[in-house]
Amino acid sequence: MAETQNDPLLPGYSFNAHLVAGLTPIEANGYLDFFIDRPLGMKGYILNLTIRGEGIINNNGEQFVCRPGDILLFPPGEIHHYGRHPDASEWYHQWVYFRPRAYWQEWLTWPTIFAQTGFFRPDEARQPHFSELFGQIISAGQGEGRYSELLAINLLEQLLLRRMAVINESLHPPMDSRVRDACQYISDHLADSHFDIASVAQHVCLSPSRLSHLFRQQLGISVLSWREDQRISQAKLLLSTTRMPIATVGRNVGFDDQLYFSRVFKKCTGASPSEFRAGCE
Repeated sequence: MAETQNDPLLPGYSFNAHLVAGLTPIEANGYLDFFIDRPLGMKGYILNLTIRGEGIINNNGEQFVCRPGDILLFPPGEIHHYGRHPDASEWYHQWVYFRPRAYWQEWLTWPTIFAQTGFFRPDEARQPHFSELFGQIISAGQGEGRYSELLAINLLEQLLLRRMAVINESLHPPMDSRVRDACQYISDHLADSHFDIASVAQHVCLSPSRLSHLFRQQLGISVLSWREDQRISQAKLLLSTTRMPIATVGRNVGFDDQLYFSRVFKKCTGASPSEFRAGCE
């Protein structure tokens, strides 16, 4: 009867668990310096983060060289054929084998380098955070405490979500802080009937033309149109929640002339201020 392999770094380990994690420190000519060869893959997923040296991944005649910072995702059934790159003196990689929760599926759909092998490389500023999360998963996964496995799974979920957040941020970049500050300044000065773009631009240390360009680029609307929307929104709020006279509402959002305020309000909402207020009662 074959002896059971208890070391997950060596061939023959069963990986019969929801999560197993570790570090494989491959040195040239060391006892771990061999190629993993699983032509039928595994039942679960494996995440692989290179932290030192270089590894080489083979898949039906194609090759990929992984370097520090590269994260690979091998889904169930994907070929596993990888080891130290022959030109590198070492390949240190952290890994997590896991069986996912059902609701993780969207988070496990990655761009591939070939076949179904997923690839993600965080930018240099974020790499330390992902490396730290990997280390925490390994520490928790190898713990003996009652909740060690659950903690490791929770940390893995954080890592997958962190990647999703990075991808989403790249598709939807955060708003330029100067545009955000300009919006706040405009909102704080809706009652100013002598508004001009130059004062906003000066507040955020930009030229009026540069502010106008950034504003339209990030919000898809001009500064004046955005301010108009905010004025009407604030007027609607005051009309629906207070008994403030219409002229006073107008002055609160920068209209000294009640008739002009009513005309602009009706153009934007399809109802006069008094009609709008009546509809809210």
